[in-house]
Amino acid sequence: MAANRVTAWVLAVTLLLPAGCGTDATRAAGGPAIKRPGCVGTAPNCAGASKECCASQAVRGGTFQLNNETDPVFATTVGDFWLDSYEVTVGRFRRFALDYPATVPAAGSGKNPRNASDPGWEAAWNRFLPVDRDTLVANVQCDAAYQTWDSGDELAMNCVTWFEANAFCIWDGGRLPTDAEWNYAAAGGAEQRAYPWSNPPSDETIDASFAVFSPATYVAPVGSKSPRGDGKFGQSDLAGNVWEWVQDWYVPYPNSACDNCAALVQPPETSERVIRGGSSYDSSSYLNSFVLDVYDPSTRLNYIGFRCARNR
Repeated sequence: MAANRVTAWVLAVTLLLPAGCGTDATRAAGGPAIKRPGCVGTAPNCAGASKECCASQAVRGGTFQLNNETDPVFATTVGDFWLDSYEVTVGRFRRFALDYPATVPAAGSGKNPRNASDPGWEAAWNRFLPVDRDTLVANVQCDAAYQTWDSGDELAMNCVTWFEANAFCIWDGGRLPTDAEWNYAAAGGAEQRAYPWSNPPSDETIDASFAVFSPATYVAPVGSKSPRGDGKFGQSDLAGNVWEWVQDWYVPYPNSACDNCAALVQPPETSERVIRGGSSYDSSSYLNSFVLDVYDPSTRLNYIGFRCARNR
């Protein structure tokens, strides 16, 4: 199981995000539809929910306390963005694998256009990706008993590295969320929710009707606890099911409040990136909105998946 449980946060450089305007499944009223590659041929609805598997929800930005810290030094501002309603499913990832390695992002793609410090996809990362489709498919079956690749298209995709998750999101027209964005969405912004569904925010009620967590024995179809377990902005499974890769390297707390921050440059003292949200194999204490864990980005485990963020 996951180790090195920590509740620190991850920040280093500044990232400015534009206001989002929608996706193929969820758009601003009257906006043109965008058909993302990962949505082609996928199931229209996930786990019987009313939202499409590829839906994204707008997250209205604001200022909040990182990881529910009370010291004003940890006040962080997050701009508007869109965050996928669901963790990336097996069905969506199959579309990425179908034409792999042609789906590997070009250098510089996936860059946030409003952040001069964001390099987008780095060509040096290609060496951490599988060389061909057969290798990719074999690798994502990392656990004979608990991998999801051949167990159902609506299941959350697991056994993916940070590099594969990032490559998918960029290919699909998005990017991995920053740690601040993910934490902001899970905490309900300035509400500082204990769990994504907590209402009032301090309510720590949790049971199997809200999230997929221990003693669950397997990863569930995404959205299986929706809408009861949804967060303030409409995302499902921000707590439980699979941990989710975010963009950041793990670095210490910042020394001052920051605006749209992310640790995009690897510091010399760490080789680990951040995951968020807990999994089906974790106890409820790991599902709080302020909990994170860290892993080498080449790690692939049956309890780590991801979801994508979008600028539009």
